[in-house]
Amino acid sequence: MKPYSESCERNQKPILKILQKTLANQQRVLEIASGTGQHAVYFGRALPHLSWQTSELAQNHEGILAWLNETKLPNVLPPIAIDVNDAKWPIKIVDAVFNANTVHIISWPEVERLFAGIARVLTTSGILCLYGPFKYEGKFTSESNARFDALLRSRNSNSGIRDFEAINRLAETHGLFLARDVTMPSYNQTLVWQRAPKILKPPQT
Repeated sequence: MKPYSESCERNQKPILKILQKTLANQQRVLEIASGTGQHAVYFGRALPHLSWQTSELAQNHEGILAWLNETKLPNVLPPIAIDVNDAKWPIKIVDAVFNANTVHIISWPEVERLFAGIARVLTTSGILCLYGPFKYEGKFTSESNARFDALLRSRNSNSGIRDFEAINRLAETHGLFLARDVTMPSYNQTLVWQRAPKILKPPQT
């Protein structure tokens, strides 16, 4: 049976609207933490010009392959095993990286290693798209996000919704500069960084 995420089903359409513009000139995308595989199939079908490389922890590959084997999209590739803690990832250079709903799950040191890994594989004109909830100036964007943060921390004290400013500083240390900050449904954001930000529009909300 294929794994299924209701949140993926809800957020994929608004995320696609951002990716259609942001990744219009890109060719090879690495999706970090592909989860169920739903995003990969949805985005891969809608963006056939992209080669969409899925990735996950090895124990989660079976579910992703269930989605891929059913749809048989030629531009969506079988998952590779990526753990953000690994010093090397089994992939060379890509011109875009996409990730959804990960940085609030993993610890801050793992977030730092995630960005270090992205910097290793992203080309000099590459784009990073990050989707999820964030705080701004230490404040939650909604009461529901505050409750979600409390739930996350009750399960794992090292997790929690991250401060946008801290994430952006981390990105800048790896030569990634904010190009867009888009408010999404359900109090989420899509953050876009690029190593050549002049290609994209100025930051906006």
